[in-house]
Amino acid sequence: MNQNEQEKTNQAVGKQTIRFACPPAILSRASIVGDMEGQGPLASYFDQIEPDPAFGMDSWEEGESEMVRRAVQTAITKSGIAKENIRYIFGGDLLGQLIGSTFGLKDFQIPIFGLYGACSTCGEALSLAAMTVNAGYASHVIAVTSSHFGGAEKQFRFPLEYGNQRPLSSTWTVTGSGAFLVSATSPDQPMKEYPRITSVTTGKIVDYGVRDNMNMGACMAPAAADVIYQCLEDLAVKPSHFDKIITGDLGKVGSEILIKLLRDNDYDIEKQHMDCGVCIFDNEEQDTHSGGSGCGCAAVTLAGYILHQLESNEWKRVLFVPTGALLSTVSFNEGQTIPGVAHAVVIEHIE
Repeated sequence: MNQNEQEKTNQAVGKQTIRFACPPAILSRASIVGDMEGQGPLASYFDQIEPDPAFGMDSWEEGESEMVRRAVQTAITKSGIAKENIRYIFGGDLLGQLIGSTFGLKDFQIPIFGLYGACSTCGEALSLAAMTVNAGYASHVIAVTSSHFGGAEKQFRFPLEYGNQRPLSSTWTVTGSGAFLVSATSPDQPMKEYPRITSVTTGKIVDYGVRDNMNMGACMAPAAADVIYQCLEDLAVKPSHFDKIITGDLGKVGSEILIKLLRDNDYDIEKQHMDCGVCIFDNEEQDTHSGGSGCGCAAVTLAGYILHQLESNEWKRVLFVPTGALLSTVSFNEGQTIPGVAHAVVIEHIE
C-alpha cells in the first residue's frame, strides 16, 4: 500500500473519531507506583513499587519527576529501541506548569509536547502519539503521564498536616507514572503480537455546573458519558463490541452517574464498565472512599493490568476512557464550575 492509498483508508469517522488504516502498536509500557498502590490488588502488575514517598528526592514534586524519569527509561529499555530513534514525547501531569514532566524528562533530550488534560492526559497523549506515528511524522514516540498524592493534595486541597476529614465522595490521588512507547506499523510489519490503537475519539469540554472539588466523579462523569456515546455512535457499535469499557478515575460515585447518563441515551454499559479508580485500591482494606484518581491512576492501570489482559488474549478489545476535571486553584477560589473532559482510545489484540 502506497502513502496515498493508506491516507484514503484512514478515516475520520462520524463527528469525533479517527480510525487508523495501520493501527499503531504499543511496543512497550512501564508503570512506577508508590507504596499505597503497591498494597492494592494490582500490585503484581506494576514494574516498580517505591516505598519512599519522595522517591529518594527532597520533595514530593521532585519525587514525581523521578517517577516520570523511571517510567520513560523503563519503557525505552523494555522496547529495545534506541533513545535516538524516539522522535517525540507527549507528556503531562497535574502540577503547575507541568513541572513534574519538565524536570523528569529534560535529561532525555527528546523533543516534547507538554499536555494538560487533567486526569484525562493519558488518553490525550496516546491519541496524539497514535496520530503522529500513523501520519508518518515519526516511527516511535513516547506517551507519559503522572500524579503524586502529596503534591496533588498540597496544590489543590489542604496540606496533609492539616488532617482534614474527607467526604465519602472524595477520591485518593494515585502516586504513579505510566509510560508507553507507541510505534508505527505497516502492512509489511503489522506487529500483531502487540496491542494496537485502532481508533481514537477526542472528547469535548462538558460542564454540568458542579462546583464540589471533593466530588470529582460527578464533575467528570458527564464528559465520560458524552465521549463514550459519541464513540459508539461514530463506530456504529454496541457496548458489547468491547470486552471492557474502562474509565479513568470516576470512582464509585462517578461510575454510578456515568451508567445512568448513558442509559438515558439508550446505551447500557454496566456489564462492560470498569473504572481504574475503583480497581486500583482495595476499599475495604485501604479506605480510599470513592476510589483512586489522578493522571497516574488510568496510566498505571493501563500500563500494568489492562495491557497485560490484552497481551495474554484474555481480552480482545477495550475502550479506554481517561477522565479529567478541569479546575485550578484560581478558578476554584473564584467560584467557577469544574468542567470535565474525557478521551476515548480503542485498543485491540489483533489476530
